[in-house]
Amino acid sequence: MPSPFPVLLPSEQPTIQPKVQPTPTVFALGPLIDSDLDLRAGPVDLPLELQIPSLEVIAPVAGVGLTSENLMDGPKGPIDDPIWHTAFWYRGGGVPGEVGTATIAGHVNDPLGRPEIFARLEELRPGDLIIIRYTTSNIDIRFHVDQVKVYSIQESSDPAVLTQIFGAGPVAGTGPQPSPDGLSHLTLITCAGDIVDGRFDRHRVVFATRSE
Repeated sequence: MPSPFPVLLPSEQPTIQPKVQPTPTVFALGPLIDSDLDLRAGPVDLPLELQIPSLEVIAPVAGVGLTSENLMDGPKGPIDDPIWHTAFWYRGGGVPGEVGTATIAGHVNDPLGRPEIFARLEELRPGDLIIIRYTTSNIDIRFHVDQVKVYSIQESSDPAVLTQIFGAGPVAGTGPQPSPDGLSHLTLITCAGDIVDGRFDRHRVVFATRSE
């Protein structure tokens, strides 16, 4: 069963592929969530869909915050609950498509060990396409993979690595901030490695950048 996602603690940016162009002018789609929603509140439905064509992934996206242990929430449920097939956007970070870093997590397997939506992230290669669809407006925000990395639990708790995954603002506790390079970044994260003491001992992370 998947382990919790990394602790948000108080940088290097992902390697940018040459074909990536500066992020276009930010569009006005309205807020994804109520600005008064507490970061400790439970998951909320979003008008977003995650698509990874090369992996045949199409998944709804829920907005999640932090657990009582200061971990990014990774909701679970009974066997065959739709939550296992849902991607989770960290709502304390950047908005997908805007200048900054948006982070989306997903389960690697379900309670029976069956593969879930992020089971094949290791197959992604630089240049592969990731799409965030705004379902209420049918707008597609396209990202291309920069790199795929695996971190140990200890490495993924390092502030420099957390900054790369979530952006500097969430790690420093100041909320989302524009990225220094003026681009829109997307991070996908899931569990990886071996199960040790009831939890996976690594995280697999995909870094991508918006391109048009």
